[in-house]
Amino acid sequence: MGAQVRFEDRAWQVIGLADGRVYLVAGDGATACVLAARLVVAPGFAVIGAPAAQPVTPVLWEAVPLAAQERALAWLRHIREVETGLPGGPGSGTPRPEYDPRAFTLAEREAAKAQELTGLGWARVSRATVQRMRLVYGRQGLWGLVDKRHLRGPSPTGRTDERVVAAVLEALRRCRGRRKTTIRQVIELTEQIVADTHGPHQVRLPARSSLYRLVKALADPAEPPGSAARTATAGGRAGGPPAALRPGERVQVATARLPVGAVGEDGTPVVVAVTAALDQASGCVLAAVLHAEQDGPVELSVLLAEMAVPRSLRPGWPALLEQAHAGGPVQRLMSLPDRIEATASRPAAVPETLVLDRGPAGITSAHLTVCESLSISLEPAPPRAAGAASGALRTLQVLAGLFTRHAVAVRPAVTAGQEDRADGVYWSMPQLQDLLDEWITGVWHHRPQEQLRHPLLPRAGLTPQEMWQVLLGAAGRVPLPLAGQAYGELLPARRSAVTESGIRLGGRCYDDACLDEHRGRGDRFEVHHHPHDPRQVFVRLPDGQLHAVPWAQGEHGLRPFDELLRRRTGTVLAHRAAGAGAGADGGVQPGSDRAGPSLAAAQSRQAAARGGTGGAVPGTASGGKVAVVPGGLSVYDAEAEAGQW
Repeated sequence: MGAQVRFEDRAWQVIGLADGRVYLVAGDGATACVLAARLVVAPGFAVIGAPAAQPVTPVLWEAVPLAAQERALAWLRHIREVETGLPGGPGSGTPRPEYDPRAFTLAEREAAKAQELTGLGWARVSRATVQRMRLVYGRQGLWGLVDKRHLRGPSPTGRTDERVVAAVLEALRRCRGRRKTTIRQVIELTEQIVADTHGPHQVRLPARSSLYRLVKALADPAEPPGSAARTATAGGRAGGPPAALRPGERVQVATARLPVGAVGEDGTPVVVAVTAALDQASGCVLAAVLHAEQDGPVELSVLLAEMAVPRSLRPGWPALLEQAHAGGPVQRLMSLPDRIEATASRPAAVPETLVLDRGPAGITSAHLTVCESLSISLEPAPPRAAGAASGALRTLQVLAGLFTRHAVAVRPAVTAGQEDRADGVYWSMPQLQDLLDEWITGVWHHRPQEQLRHPLLPRAGLTPQEMWQVLLGAAGRVPLPLAGQAYGELLPARRSAVTESGIRLGGRCYDDACLDEHRGRGDRFEVHHHPHDPRQVFVRLPDGQLHAVPWAQGEHGLRPFDELLRRRTGTVLAHRAAGAGAGADGGVQPGSDRAGPSLAAAQSRQAAARGGTGGAVPGTASGGKVAVVPGGLSVYDAEAEAGQW
């Protein structure tokens, strides 16, 4: 209320906020009423006088060598001590005398830190060096503290599997405060966590020496393994977590299994899970990402990109939505224009606090500094009683059950002779994600919910979209989302070369005209990609900007004819797997004189149709048997093979 904003190349003042609408007045007396969700994503919109948003730090932490990671994390603690007096930030203890902000100026604390680091053996550290590192951290976050010279060559330790990193962090958390814990015990616990979470021998572990360095890098320098915790863990509050009163104030992340069959990228059925970010105050789904359960948790940066950047601002969004709409089921909840209209009004915001359930999102040090740059607080979900689920998890389980009914209802019927898989698995992961987005936008956000009832109006339940509008007017402020360019910046990144055919990533090729002058030069560029959305990637070219590069075969993969080919290919792969299992019992063995039962029967039917053995393929025996040539190799009969299929 009272803020000055720029909209449609004019300056306006906010004079009212009610029912999700913003009332504006210009200097010449003109008035306007705009939906809040539309206003914040309008071209040229800005809050006049508000500080510029901090740039989003690229998530390239995995590509940084371990030595550079250790150095950057060490600088981070020293800079925090210079600025706040405490290495762990505000509220982590009592400052040392020489770093007390109440007794010494910032320049004096910088000089004291330079003297301390010189005494510790750090080379060429002066007050100017400490000041420079402090300022670059303020602009770029943790990424600004990384020595970029280490990125010129390959870094084996920088490519450690994220599942291993997550297991190390979990092991360190479990061992926190145990005085007699050694690094070797942390490594053994890490191996056990990886085996329990992903299955034995499913994740390749690095060498023990690499794990030793990884544990030392991820451990808190002030609390290495074996040291007692500085502060005791407080018990849960009797009254539970504080209630959320504003949209985006508290957003909880949870993961639930989705009982819908889907086909993975290798053609085999996968167990589908959905990780969602639910606004506690309004019940709106700010982000919902489908992924294979065996792939592990969804990265926190992916969830931030999904919930903080409106879909209408994302590069290439209308064209991608049109492709997905054309390649989905025949029965749609809404037409394409109606869906574009509804999606443009779907809530999006940078959350104030993220409440993380037990392990639903992969978190690294780079993700933490991104949250710090966006002023997002991270909070673990409160402990719950045995067998009881959190409110967000219960809501997500209800959402998963209702969506499963919808997915089954719109799926084409399976009849004998069709090309559908015998096990009923029909959807591909991209199709299922598009179907879920449409269902959340058109159904879930407009469905009254029991928990969205006012105590004095127990029979009037609101929908999430209505509650979002009600709370906007009550709070008197609109949570602003990020700009469209931040979507690519928040996604995980890696370095890849630009070949003559484009950028190859995950078995796919991405190509665009912006790559022409960089093909085949051997340079490796920073490529940001969505792990669960293969339709496009974002590459940072020498101009410093991220350019959207589409999947070269994206349009073909969503056409109806190619969808038919995908389903037929899945059937062939399923028969191949079944044939491999049957071959162990009844298949042709080297040196034998007979074929497997199914092939022999097919050849017998073929011989009978020809009127005996007169039409048999030369080299085959009568009765449909496969003749064995010297050396134990059977003669391949293409027509018999076709008859089997």
